[in-house]
Amino acid sequence: MGDETKFDILPLKPALLSNLEDLGYHRMTLVQAQSLPVVLTGRDVLVRAKTGSGKTAAFGLGILNRLETDSFRVQSLVLCPTRELAEQVAKELRRLARAVANTKVLSLCGGVPFGPQVGSLQHSAHIIVGTPGRILKHLRKRTLRLRGVGAVVLDEADRMLDMGFTEDIEAILKHVPSTRQTLLFSATYPKGIKEMSARVQRDPARIDVTDDERPAQIRQSWCSVTRESRYQVFLKALFRWGGRLNIVFCNTKNDCAQVASSLQKEGVAAIAMHGDLEQPDRVRALVRFANQSATVLVATDVAARGLDIHDVDAVFNYELPDQPEVNVHRIGRTGRAGKEGMAMSLVTSREERRLRAIEEVQPDVEVAEVDAPTRRVTQRALTPSMTTIELSGGRKNRLRPGDLLGAVTAQGHVPGKAVGK
Repeated sequence: MGDETKFDILPLKPALLSNLEDLGYHRMTLVQAQSLPVVLTGRDVLVRAKTGSGKTAAFGLGILNRLETDSFRVQSLVLCPTRELAEQVAKELRRLARAVANTKVLSLCGGVPFGPQVGSLQHSAHIIVGTPGRILKHLRKRTLRLRGVGAVVLDEADRMLDMGFTEDIEAILKHVPSTRQTLLFSATYPKGIKEMSARVQRDPARIDVTDDERPAQIRQSWCSVTRESRYQVFLKALFRWGGRLNIVFCNTKNDCAQVASSLQKEGVAAIAMHGDLEQPDRVRALVRFANQSATVLVATDVAARGLDIHDVDAVFNYELPDQPEVNVHRIGRTGRAGKEGMAMSLVTSREERRLRAIEEVQPDVEVAEVDAPTRRVTQRALTPSMTTIELSGGRKNRLRPGDLLGAVTAQGHVPGKAVGK
């Protein structure tokens, strides 16, 4: 890439540019190079880009550049389909803004107590990141006001449509000035996205980088199963093709919990993540998986949406999704940052129609049929490389990282260099 992809060619605030250099963001990704110059002019954009393409910085730098930190009002709103994605977006925005003094980014999501959020809002925030349901609840209770918002971001808008948030989004936008800038990001362009754009945007610049991006190196295959043989074939497939980090997608919470429980009985370090889990348990599951102290994450689509976990080796569809576009998001968990990934689907005769629909959505991708593994393969490759220790204490208890390191290594069984973050 040439100089035209360097961040310093953009009219960004010096503090933002300096921080980008410190973060190691030297050159723009494709979506950033094509959308940021337009975003910085204040124009609406409709962007089609794959998950993991760097889109958070594409809209994040745009809204941070226009921020007035001495004005204590909500100036930007970012809507996300799930609380996991919202938390990750908020975290990335804080990283991008850390050199801009007094910038406050607040996350407002469902599944956590309402009261503390009201308390946080009383101290003002510049940027709100949240899920449509919880944002709308705050607006209706008048604990949140958006009259001063100058920019709205709809992140992973296609997934929000799939989850039935269209009416909530439109109700929220009635509380935002019509003169706002609206940035809409989506991985796919179903009919609903075009209709939403027509209703909530003004003459948006259309940017599609999916054809120009380097295609993800993902080997997609499928295996014929029956309802009765599905789990046993899956288990053999996991032992045969699984790696250090694997995500298994189930269509229901019951299947998710059952598959995770069955894997645990097999001695596999598996964890379940679905909508019935309390937020602390969801966070705990993600930390264990990201730390590689669990090798298999069994999840529903809602729970796994927006996960930004690097180095996922394989994705398994325990069942095919009802909507072919959902499969694009599922397999997008692997094959990131130029690395190879593998996606395996289990397909019954009744699901072959879904398989054909997936092949129509991805006509350039070969989805090869493979024979079911006929024998069990050792699960040694699925043994976690790390162990995560959780302590209910910290700075308030006068515990320092050095104290914990000393306690873990005191007996001589664990060398200091074996301890990660």
